[in-house]
Amino acid sequence: MEYKDYYKTLGVAKDATQAEIKKQYRKLAVKYHPDKNPGNKSAEEKFKELSEANEVLGDPVKRKKYDELGSNWKQYEQGGAGQSRGGSQQRGPGGSQYYSAEDFDDSPFSDFFNSFFGGGQPGRRSSGGYRNQPAKGQDYEVELTLNLEDAYTGTERMINLEEEKIKFTVPPGVRDGQVLRVKGKGGKGRKGGENGHLYINVHIENHSRFERTEDDLSVEIHIPLYKAILGGAYGITTMKGNYNIKIPAGTQNGKTLRLKGLGMPVYLKKGEFGSLFVKILIDVPEHLSEKEIALFRQLAELRPE
Repeated sequence: MEYKDYYKTLGVAKDATQAEIKKQYRKLAVKYHPDKNPGNKSAEEKFKELSEANEVLGDPVKRKKYDELGSNWKQYEQGGAGQSRGGSQQRGPGGSQYYSAEDFDDSPFSDFFNSFFGGGQPGRRSSGGYRNQPAKGQDYEVELTLNLEDAYTGTERMINLEEEKIKFTVPPGVRDGQVLRVKGKGGKGRKGGENGHLYINVHIENHSRFERTEDDLSVEIHIPLYKAILGGAYGITTMKGNYNIKIPAGTQNGKTLRLKGLGMPVYLKKGEFGSLFVKILIDVPEHLSEKEIALFRQLAELRPE
């Protein structure tokens, strides 16, 4: 029976953190999920392999047992496999421990999984009581793309998942790459176990005017040369609506003004907002009249280089 390298299945290093394993599994599970690949047997088998690998590596206790047993797989295969019964542990070569399938949730996993952890013969399940134990349902994952306006105001969305309509709320201030959890909306639990959860990967589209950095926004505005020289009020459009800002007299090209409270809402902190940074670009007038050119010449004479 071939040894299964769960690290290779998930494409992670053996020293990967639990967070890295979780992230990689979610990424691949979305890609190969049967709902996205109807009728694709290859994708279905890949999804099963990913689920089996995550079942072990995604749990620190199970992962520790797998790492301990994995290094002694050949000795186990030659001298220890198929002898454990009833969920007991055995001592193998070098004093290593072998664990039975009773230590794991029941799932339709491979012969390797059942034999390696359950001590049963390939193709058969252990007769221990683990099959009747409660087991948590599988977590599901979906992708959600929002524009910046929806991320600013918050929004409600509805998805169809396994013939069930699931409505959920996206709070204001959600960020690109953030993962939202809808508790209990994943796969059904077994034998009274809790349902899995629905994880929503949020993607925020780039905006045509505003650039976002965490809770702050940046925008560029063009103002006339005269406004930059003389100063005064100037109307701009923000995510919060239209505002008049004060342009200081003598404003230089490229100067940035900070407007507190006109950035993005701070996630789950009602009434708190980031800042809006306004970069000022000065437009030099074109197609000047003879009178305008004459006036500029007078100004130039008043302020010689």
